Amino acid sequence: MSCRPAHGLLRAPLRLWSSPRRHNGTEQRHNERTGSTPTRASSVWSQSGSRSRTWLRPWTCLSLGSPVSPGPLVRALSSQSGGPGLNVFDRQMKRRQREWAAAQSDAAQFEYIREEVGNRVADRVYDVARTFPLALDLGCGRSFIAEHLTTDVVQQIYLTDIAPTCVKRLRHSEISSRCILADEEFLPFKDDTFDLVLSSMSLHWVNDLPGALRQVWRVLKPDGAFIAALPGGDSLYELRCSLQLAQTEREGGFSPHVSPLTAVTDLGNLLGRAGFTLLTVDTDELQVHYPGFMELLTDLKGMGESNCAWNRRLLLHRDTILATAAVYKEMYGNPDGSIPATFDLLFMIGWKPHDSQAKPAKRGSATVSFGDLSKISPPKTS
Repeated sequence: MSCRPAHGLLRAPLRLWSSPRRHNGTEQRHNERTGSTPTRASSVWSQSGSRSRTWLRPWTCLSLGSPVSPGPLVRALSSQSGGPGLNVFDRQMKRRQREWAAAQSDAAQFEYIREEVGNRVADRVYDVARTFPLALDLGCGRSFIAEHLTTDVVQQIYLTDIAPTCVKRLRHSEISSRCILADEEFLPFKDDTFDLVLSSMSLHWVNDLPGALRQVWRVLKPDGAFIAALPGGDSLYELRCSLQLAQTEREGGFSPHVSPLTAVTDLGNLLGRAGFTLLTVDTDELQVHYPGFMELLTDLKGMGESNCAWNRRLLLHRDTILATAAVYKEMYGNPDGSIPATFDLLFMIGWKPHDSQAKPAKRGSATVSFGDLSKISPPKTS
């Protein structure tokens, strides 16, 4: 598959600022160390300081064929912070984590959550009764959304990620694709470019989520759609509680080991503030069972989902790890010895305003009152 130059859609170089560091089914993952059980289970799911300048500059292109061949493309250099006063995550650390995870020879074994969420995002694209000529996938990973789409719904798609290895090892898709190394916080595209913007399991690591949503709104054409999914709410609450209790008991206090997540009640407000209309926000629960605490940590690392918050604690004592495993199993363990991990998935859909879209009627224009519903006689049965 060829990869043509993408310069026509890219904006002129932008000056970016960065601040220095401030610091009801389940899937069963069986223990690979035992020979009596499979290695992976079946896919059955439930529901301020000095500033430095960075410029957007041309970089390398990766074609989407197999094998990968070079060609011209553009990279948006990622910044270390999201915006003034918003520097929760170390974006360079997250890029290294995703790069390491994608480079592993057994990376496919840890992609089961991304595969499922990408499939659910694609389902929402099929629910829209139209064909999108040009789409953009933010934080595509190994194209977990595009592999489920066809040319009947999306004719061409741009895939972006911060990890080069991800876009070198893309999954097969029948859609014509181009890949760009770009940070979700700084989209190097012209205004009113895409008919559809997608994102799956990526935006929860963005420092300035309101700013990222405004950029998505900017690159969308009028009447364009934005469909995204990210973990939020009470995701991994079992892990949070177990770590807090164990560290408090063993060390006399606790520090955050799981990154902060967006609440579902905030998504609608964020989309509205960014300028989107016809908003839809829904949640889905995904629960995965693991043989033990260490298997959960191993899989999170293999997914590239390790914590990258600036205030993260770099060292977790051995005693605290053992205590966490014991608390986790005691409080949340299943009768068969496995432990559950719950992911709250937040799905959002928003549209860029256009004159053709349906608009609410003016206040006071209704001709029927809800109070009159009680006066309606039930239909007669013969």
